[in-house]
Amino acid sequence: MRRIAVFSNMYPSEKHPTFGIFVKNQVELLRSKGIQVDLIAIDEPGKGKVATIKKYLAWFLKSIGFLIRHKKHLSLTHAHYAFPTGVLSLIGKRLFRIPYVVTVHGGDIDKMAAKSERIAGYTRKVLQGADAVITVGERLKNDVITKFGVKEEHVHVMSMGVNTEIFQPMPKEEARKQLDIPQNEKLLLFVGNMIEAKGVLELVDAFDIVRKDHPEAALHLIGSSKDERFMETLAKRMLSKDVRISHQEPLPQKEVAKWIAAADVFVLPSHHEGFGLVALEAMAVGTTVVGTDVGGLSFLLNNGAGILVEPKNPESLAAGLKEGLEEPSESRRKIAEEKVAEHTYDVIADRLTAIYDAVSKGKNAK
Repeated sequence: MRRIAVFSNMYPSEKHPTFGIFVKNQVELLRSKGIQVDLIAIDEPGKGKVATIKKYLAWFLKSIGFLIRHKKHLSLTHAHYAFPTGVLSLIGKRLFRIPYVVTVHGGDIDKMAAKSERIAGYTRKVLQGADAVITVGERLKNDVITKFGVKEEHVHVMSMGVNTEIFQPMPKEEARKQLDIPQNEKLLLFVGNMIEAKGVLELVDAFDIVRKDHPEAALHLIGSSKDERFMETLAKRMLSKDVRISHQEPLPQKEVAKWIAAADVFVLPSHHEGFGLVALEAMAVGTTVVGTDVGGLSFLLNNGAGILVEPKNPESLAAGLKEGLEEPSESRRKIAEEKVAEHTYDVIADRLTAIYDAVSKGKNAK
């Protein structure tokens, strides 16, 4: 049995069940395939600069200690996010010659590396030192190659996968009955962090436009509201538009799947998106997806799999939402099903273990 160590600065806990849930899902998938996975992760979102520094320092020291104790038994390490997590794998390779894989999720390239030349430099070292780099989207692959100088043969495009046992078709009427949602309501659903970069403000403006033609329409938001300043801004925007929008904090995945099944349209109006896993989950349920033409969404929703709209454009978003409500498409659903089939857990597990095997045998070693 191969043994790997997974490092991640995001991982869910009982208090924060959706914080890095995609990492947990992949760890559990690997374990189900007989791989021994040691996990060293942060399972608490940041709360203040001092607390965050202490948290990261403790995690860093714990990880280095683990590498020292188990260096002879590890086949490789797998870091989620190039920086800061990937630095741990880079140290493991330089000090103990442990090969490593790093998954780039988007924010580590789009935002973190752009904060300073120093962080960009560390990111470049991590990516160039990796035995294999996994990007969750095609656009990220291009960025890793062109902006960070990684050889194309070392870069693999692979999503985190969709759990089709949880996210599967369910009759809308049944889902609405369980959630106590009126059957005649036109439900628009958003799932994601309640932050400006997810396009929530544009969504409020677009909903205001949509409801003029569809007064029976309702918008429901599911996501973390930890950014108090943004929530105040959102409340003011809703007040200025005189719209009522329901919101609840993150839910377990089975409940999210039920809400998606109950929705007429799922919407993800992000300003940037590495892949857009929640959009794929909505596609797996069979709900029409409207998303912005950015990052991984551009590839996921193209060729008629979903409805692509311009980012940061409420009018374009409103037009896409109206199309989703007024023009249900069986062909769109079939195309979406084909894309979902490319990202099932079985497919992802086979591809990921093949990468691990190649790295362990030194085929990608530098």
